[in-house]
Amino acid sequence: MKAPRLNRKLLLESSVRTADGAGGYLETWVALGSVWAEVTARSGSERNVAGLPVSRVGYRIVVRGTPEGSSMRPSPDQRFAEGTRRFVIRAVAERDLRGQYLICFADEEVAV
Repeated sequence: MKAPRLNRKLLLESSVRTADGAGGYLETWVALGSVWAEVTARSGSERNVAGLPVSRVGYRIVVRGTPEGSSMRPSPDQRFAEGTRRFVIRAVAERDLRGQYLICFADEEVAV
């Protein structure tokens, strides 16, 4: 298996919920740190949300492996950011037996 080309710097973000004072909550995103990644588009689709077309593209994002429990290990409740782009992580799996790299399956949704 070839080593991935980790040539894109992404910001790993985690959501934080805070009470809004009216019985609900506000969701904000906090940066955990930067990771280098190989980003590959997989498939795409378009659908209507509230009458507006929304384009969705799936990505395979490979990053260096980090130990279980590390705050820098991506998980499905997090996302990657690159400028104004956001990649919502759907699943994470080890790419190799030694856990040297992780594969993150993510989606990017863009209103057209």
